[in-house]
Amino acid sequence: MDIISHLTRTVSPAVLGDDSSPAKKNLLEQFYAIFAARLADKDTHSRFANENIAQDDQGFYDRVWTDGSQRDTISRELAAAHNVDSTAARGLVAMAAPLAYHEIKSLAGTTPVPQFLTDNQANYQHHIPAWASVVVPAGMLAAAPAGERISDTTSMAPLQREEEEKGSFMKALLPIIGLIILGALAWALLRGCQDNPEPVATPAVTQEQGVDSDNQTAVASAVEPASLRIATGEQANTLYACRMNVGDETLKTTVMNAMNTEFGDDSNKCKADVDDNFAMDMPAATQLAAILPIIKNVPNASMFIKGDEIVVNAPDAATLEQLVADIQAAAPDMNVVAEGPLNLQSEIDSSLAATDAAMIGLGDSPNPRDVARALSLQVVNFEVDKAIIPDANKPFLDRAVKLMEQVPDMKLMIIGHTDKTADAAYNMKLSQERAQSMKDYMVSQGADPAKLMTKGMGETDPIADNSTEQGRFRNRRIEFTVYDETALNNEGANVATLSGGKAFDPDMNPLDSDNDDIMPDSDDRRAVPTPAPKSSLPAANNKLDPDLNPLDSNNDDLLPDSDDPSRGTKLDPKANTQ
Repeated sequence: MDIISHLTRTVSPAVLGDDSSPAKKNLLEQFYAIFAARLADKDTHSRFANENIAQDDQGFYDRVWTDGSQRDTISRELAAAHNVDSTAARGLVAMAAPLAYHEIKSLAGTTPVPQFLTDNQANYQHHIPAWASVVVPAGMLAAAPAGERISDTTSMAPLQREEEEKGSFMKALLPIIGLIILGALAWALLRGCQDNPEPVATPAVTQEQGVDSDNQTAVASAVEPASLRIATGEQANTLYACRMNVGDETLKTTVMNAMNTEFGDDSNKCKADVDDNFAMDMPAATQLAAILPIIKNVPNASMFIKGDEIVVNAPDAATLEQLVADIQAAAPDMNVVAEGPLNLQSEIDSSLAATDAAMIGLGDSPNPRDVARALSLQVVNFEVDKAIIPDANKPFLDRAVKLMEQVPDMKLMIIGHTDKTADAAYNMKLSQERAQSMKDYMVSQGADPAKLMTKGMGETDPIADNSTEQGRFRNRRIEFTVYDETALNNEGANVATLSGGKAFDPDMNPLDSDNDDIMPDSDDRRAVPTPAPKSSLPAANNKLDPDLNPLDSNNDDLLPDSDDPSRGTKLDPKANTQ
């Protein structure tokens, strides 16, 4: 069996989707050989040998090649050799790496991956280009003996034939015999490899199958590991941000109980996406009681738990080093690492690859929630102070428009977020402009404007710290969620609030009389009749809220708020009272 051919049949369809470009297919074939050679190095493989690598692990490629210059070399040389854009090449290999790793591990079986790939290096060596000598272990470009085994159960020994008697008749038959033998060998090898292999990103057929009401076979698909991301505040013992992705209410309750015990009322900042796309267990859940007090005592720290790994960060190196050591001691079964420097291009490429994979898996009539989640995976790298959508993101918005046509009742909310580096009013305005820019583009491509709502959250809904470059990067984001008119989008950005069902948006319902709003509005002063404000929300909701976006600077508010010079102390003299 040819390892490269196997990866081409199983991984490439998941990476390329509907793109049948021969150039990209050939690029991936060459990358698989380079990737296999790299994994044959024991030191490289040991860095993640004990990890549970997700098939869309956006950082895995960076952990295989930790040297950024080597990653640049790979994408540049592959792009040049196959006449593919270098940015596209980076995205392709970043997406292919975790998928190919899963397949190689499956082929290796009980044999350690480095040993398996070393034993079978003759199987892929001839695909490795000369320039790759700087990114693969020494000696991987040298010739290797033929006839090595492909695994413990599949023989690759050369076919042995008895010497034929010489004669003119036999000489005439030799070419025909040779063709028959080659055909039989090819059939046997392909049969031994795998019958009708499934592309990696499609649901794999398992023993656990059911039949739905339409007598269609229901196939279980792979789930993402559950995760928890938290950030502490500027003061010790405070919680700044908290998000979790979990598979059921039981796990959510377990995590929330631990958060509430440690952070008290601050735990109401936690939001959970509860969906069966995520695992129902979290290895670190039982150790949160020991882990949380450590992170709580460090101001401006962050922690991300996913699978068996905990990634932490802190504003200075000494604090970070101590934080890693303390959490590792508290959770010895977990792999605790410090977050590496921000590699912006790699983050962008990986996010686009993950978005592409998620959208390929949606099918023709997807659940709107899954569409929103897929679109939220992408990094939209706006230029500083601008709201112009990068070209790299437009294909995903195009595909979303087509999906909305296929699912007529789909309505989406586009939510803009910023970090905390500028003035709060400016951040609110910029986040709204960016969300609106996304809507405007989708409408220009044929989307129904009535089915797209926008909202700017500014810096008010962080998911990470604002004290590190990595944290600020994660806070600058565009999120999609399913728009729910009855709940007024209580789920926030693709997640459900955990504060007794109360909406997290500070001004989503200013006439509810519960005084939960940050900006001055009608539930803490006498309400007056108002026309509907300028907003992207449907008119049925606009009439409820005179201050739906109090920082939008469009002077449509009747009540004093932060988009007038008085910052909420006086009635806006330019308000639209007609």
